[in-house]
Amino acid sequence: MSTNPRPLASRRDFIKTTSQFAAASALAGVALPHVHAAESHTIQLALIGCGGRGCGAVANAMSAGGLVLGDDSGTQRALMTGAGGPIKLVAMADLRQDRLDQSHEALTRALGSAVDVPPDRRFRGFDAYRRAMDCLRPGDVAVLATHAAFRAPHLEYAIEKGLHVFMEKDFAADPGGVQRILRAGEAAEKKNLKIGAGLMCRHSSARQAMIQKIRDGAMGDIQLIRAYRMDPGYLMGPFPKGQNELLWQLSPGRPFQFLWASGGIFIELMIHQIDECFWIKDAWPVAAHGVGGRYPGSTDCSQNLDSYSIEYTFADGTKALVTGRYIPNCHNDFATFVHGTQCAGKFSGNIHAPTCWIAKDQRLEPGNLAWRPPKETVNPWQAEWDVLLSAIRQDRPHNEARRAALSNLGAIMGRAAVHTGKVITWDEALNSKFQFCANVDALTENSPAPVQADAQGRYPAPIPGQTVEI
Repeated sequence: MSTNPRPLASRRDFIKTTSQFAAASALAGVALPHVHAAESHTIQLALIGCGGRGCGAVANAMSAGGLVLGDDSGTQRALMTGAGGPIKLVAMADLRQDRLDQSHEALTRALGSAVDVPPDRRFRGFDAYRRAMDCLRPGDVAVLATHAAFRAPHLEYAIEKGLHVFMEKDFAADPGGVQRILRAGEAAEKKNLKIGAGLMCRHSSARQAMIQKIRDGAMGDIQLIRAYRMDPGYLMGPFPKGQNELLWQLSPGRPFQFLWASGGIFIELMIHQIDECFWIKDAWPVAAHGVGGRYPGSTDCSQNLDSYSIEYTFADGTKALVTGRYIPNCHNDFATFVHGTQCAGKFSGNIHAPTCWIAKDQRLEPGNLAWRPPKETVNPWQAEWDVLLSAIRQDRPHNEARRAALSNLGAIMGRAAVHTGKVITWDEALNSKFQFCANVDALTENSPAPVQADAQGRYPAPIPGQTVEI
């Protein structure tokens, strides 16, 4: 079992982060608005990966469609955005039967008749994603919420089946996975299929307003971006001998401890803020270098380091500094800051809060405020679904695959700079075909784990100067 000082908080914790479901047990009777009453207008969902993120994504999809959850705000928003219309969850897939059952129960309790997933449409195993998607019709939506190692094969199958897609972050664990996401995104474009990607900060109205201020020159030329995520950490205990090692590595809360499965803790936590850096600069970096390590005496048995510090360089010579630290009893921080030639500002805050503001000068202090955006009326997890379903129902272009994949590549590039101890260029990362697990598509419950524990139950951590990831 994990020995984490505290559990890794899910970005889509179904009950805690979706306020409409705080009283989910009381929602015995829910209603769908009569926006598109004909059955042919019902969008069906298949949920692939039934953890908190996946269940939260389904809840946001239902709300975007106009599902009434105690008041009519969802219906009003659905009508305004064009996203409204009947939606049903008709299939679910996961590696674990207990997670399938628990998530089905929670979703049914919260969403009522919008969940229509009898036992014969709840699939378990490595090939379960295919059977779940086979329950859909072309034009329905596959919700891809497993860990990054499996995103590319799942996306490819969805596009082959003619399905629209919402895919959670992370999107790839390695450059080889990024290449597959890029190709699948291009195939979707040719088929006029819509792809939404779970970098929800791009759908934050507060951040969008600040980006517009930056583009309008309100901060001058952007010279430096600083992003931090520091918290008490996520230690993993040793692998207990006698268990199925592959399934143990993929058990809830554990994949982010393994580079092959999720890309590791740094990308799992920092991809949003790295994406914010690229968005602020409106550019991809040309190079990255960094340092990292573990504190002396660490008992962590995972593949992660506990400190990451990366300097990204852009083509104009400006920098983004991204810092992650996961050690108990240290200063914690979770924010992104921007410095222009005229003034500085805060772009995001704790747990991705839209605490955006611009200062009068370089001093980021209370009382030195020059501008603040209007308060958000729709949280960005919800807004990304509003946009996706509106694009599907209104047949407007919407494909976030390339942007998401390249932001993920930038995160991989930074991680590789720390793990290898080398300066990694954008071109090197973009042209790399490196994979942690080349046979990820063929894994079964009987497959050996892609990385094996030593006699003490510990897994190999990166060694700068020896490790290869690009």
